[in-house]
Amino acid sequence: MFQVYTAKDKSQLSKNLIGEFKDYGDAMDCAEKAIEGKTDLRYIVEETNGCVDSYGELIATVVAESD
Repeated sequence: MFQVYTAKDKSQLSKNLIGEFKDYGDAMDCAEKAIEGKTDLRYIVEETNGCVDSYGELIATVVAESD
């Protein structure tokens, strides 16, 4: 599962989930469209496989992000 977020800066506090996708291509299309024309936003795409840590938080790996 791929989760797409937008963020205003590098802070985790500004991350907003905008969608979840099974296909990486669909996730990237959504991410690019979400920041199109918005110079103050960047995207972050994370991949999850359903595993959780000892606190019950979903483990996610960043697979793509804009500059």
